[in-house]
Amino acid sequence: MKNLILHAHSTGPNPYKVAMVMENLKIPYDLKLWDFGDGENGVKGRNFLKINENGRVPALEDPNTSVLAWESSACINYLLRTYDASHTLSPDPSTASPQDLVDYDKWTSFLTTTLGPMMGQLNWYVHYNAVANEDARARYEQQALRCFDVLEGQLKKSGGASVLPGGFSAVDYHFFAWVVEYSYGKLDIGKYEAIQTWLKAVGEREKVKKVYEKIPKAEKAVQG
Repeated sequence: MKNLILHAHSTGPNPYKVAMVMENLKIPYDLKLWDFGDGENGVKGRNFLKINENGRVPALEDPNTSVLAWESSACINYLLRTYDASHTLSPDPSTASPQDLVDYDKWTSFLTTTLGPMMGQLNWYVHYNAVANEDARARYEQQALRCFDVLEGQLKKSGGASVLPGGFSAVDYHFFAWVVEYSYGKLDIGKYEAIQTWLKAVGEREKVKKVYEKIPKAEKAVQG
């Protein structure tokens, strides 16, 4: 089996989700790190735009099937369809209830369309916006915390070990990569006891620790 290629950068959460899935499924992969911007090694530069015309990571290349995927959900769904025949990280459509299948989809969608984007916007206004905009920062902080309220409630319903009551799944990887960024967004999560317990447990998984050690040390895609 040839190594897959994961295109990433060292700070954004989304490539980490994909890497965690590959580590969990023992899929061999190589990493290529890209920078922000439009330089030779930039995600908006001509080299990366040949891989993903949207100019964002992650992107995933599989030389075994000639498939090229981008957007974290598309990458993860591809990996699960192709390399997780035993459904270790997602419900088995042949045995799972309709509600279990919907729950998997709805919580993934909640992360990718709501919690993740709210955290991303918060991080932007905390760290990167050229002009201070406290109204925008306050709005995205409020929305991020509202999403944390929702997640806290779900973890209490599920028993706390995983987002879904059926056990640990790719949904947990989706959420972990963004929720663990709370301190970067300067969020106070002191009242979220279930989230804190879940974060600690997921963060202590060997495969998760391996990803957070591995990606920042990877080589740049374009050298020089």
